[in-house]
Formats: sequence, C-alpha cells, structure tokens
Amino acid sequence: MSKTRKIKNPFDADQNMCFGCGPGNKAGLKLKFEEDDDKLRASWDPDPNFQGYINVLHGGIIATLLDEVGAWCIYIKAGTSGVTSSLTVRYLKPVHISKGMVTVEARLVEKREKNALITAVLLDGEGKLCAEADLDYFIYPEKIARGRYYYPGKEAFYYSEQV
Repeated sequence: MSKTRKIKNPFDADQNMCFGCGPGNKAGLKLKFEEDDDKLRASWDPDPNFQGYINVLHGGIIATLLDEVGAWCIYIKAGTSGVTSSLTVRYLKPVHISKGMVTVEARLVEKREKNALITAVLLDGEGKLCAEADLDYFIYPEKIARGRYYYPGKEAFYYSEQV
C-alpha cells in the first residue's frame, strides 16, 4: 500500500500569483497537493463564482484544474518544470457544484528528453469521473528550470520529517 505525502508549495507566497496554486491570489483556486507512489492529487471545493450554467462548474475551470495538477506532476514526478504544449480534455459529465469537493489526479505516463506525457482526471464530490485529459508538457533541463524559471528542486516540495 502506498503512502500519501502532503506536498509543500515552496514558491514565495508574496510573489506567487499563480491562478491555480498561488495562496495570495484572491481570485485563484489555491490548490494544495499530495502524492502517493504513482500520482499527484488535489481536492478543491468549487465556488459558485466559477460556474458556467447554474450549479455547473465552468469548463475552462475544469481544464485549468487538470492543467494545474499536470504542472505539479511535472514538478514532483518528473523533477523539473515545464510549460503546457497541449491539453486535450474530454468532458464526460457535468460537474455539479452542489456535490461538493472535486478531486483532480495526474500520473506521469512518460518522461522524455524534451517533453513529458501526463494523464489527468477530475472526479466530482461523489467520486464520479467527470473529465479526463491527456497533457503534453515541454520540460526544461533541471539546471535551466532552476536558473530561469524559479524551480526550487524536487526536494523543496517535501516537508521535513518531524521526529
């Protein structure tokens, strides 16, 4: 059985205004992540401000959630940073806001020299599969990711063990 580990957001909270994970972005999603051996996950309570149709989460927000969990999968599972080259979302069922917390999960399928392939899913508050995505990320060599793109290194995403 795999162990679940909480992931730390190591980016400067005063400067990280990322819509997906920035803790200081008032309009943002403020996602927090955890991992197990093969996937990365985040749970998020959808706010009615993010609806399209009444009580239905906007499709653009669904795509953002899937893209963000994919990006963090690159940080943690691929050990570098990157940018989205392509995101193909399949919307399977409406995500009803009234069903509560949604969960997004991402798995690293393959890491190549210049790109990484990821699959991601979104489950509604009842655990039903509502959307899935295939993502292709252009990835930077770790040295460039650290030097130019503020990637702090994989170890920075983990809390130190408390003894």
